[in-house]
Amino acid sequence: MKLIKIFLITIILTPLLSFGQGDKPLNLPKYDKQFMHFGMSLGLNTMDFTIRPSSKIFTEDSVYAIENFRQPGFNINIVTNYNLLDNLSLRFLPGLLFGERDLRYTVKNSDTTFTRVLMKIESTFLDFPFLIKYKSDRLNNFRAYVIGGGSFKYDLAAKDHIKPEERPMIRLIKPDFYYEIGAGFDFFLEYFKFAIELKLAVGIRNVVVYDDSQYTTSIEKMNSKMVILSFLFEGSDLSNFNIFTKRR
Repeated sequence: MKLIKIFLITIILTPLLSFGQGDKPLNLPKYDKQFMHFGMSLGLNTMDFTIRPSSKIFTEDSVYAIENFRQPGFNINIVTNYNLLDNLSLRFLPGLLFGERDLRYTVKNSDTTFTRVLMKIESTFLDFPFLIKYKSDRLNNFRAYVIGGGSFKYDLAAKDHIKPEERPMIRLIKPDFYYEIGAGFDFFLEYFKFAIELKLAVGIRNVVVYDDSQYTTSIEKMNSKMVILSFLFEGSDLSNFNIFTKRR
């Protein structure tokens, strides 16, 4: 929610910033004539799960409830942008995402008392997003955009086996596919383009690796979900090479 608040504040302030530009000279006037350009992205994220409890949760199993808690993380990506049309780009942003998701189980004991079990699930994702970026026309040195697409993510930190001293703990699958949607703002500065972007990524696969424990059988389906706030820095160094420049 903090990431969303930061982005909303930016949305409110952006019209004031763009209005104040007046008739200032254009920065990077040939930027959009490039066929390709590169950059990097640094950001923050929150990861959590969407959980569908099993029908057994109040009957056969002693698990009474499952709660999911978001935790902050960070991410770093390399930006590769291909300008397909004047207002349309294809983007590939390979990178790494680091984060944690906490699950708290409420377990009903035989004497009708309750025990709470907290699982801290750390994740390190190899991230391979392919996105389409639709851009508005430039307003001096500013423009808005929306993005959408999909990604493949591979969790390097997901465990193949749980050691006895780590129990109770559940295992997650490593590969997953996500659909992603978001929006952002481009700011054309003197030497590079800076962007602020907020994105939602939702996993498609059920990530639970089932075993004979009550902690997995109490879950019918569990999907990953991420909110990602990114700060992007994209250069125009390739504008000097005709091969990467659009012909008028």
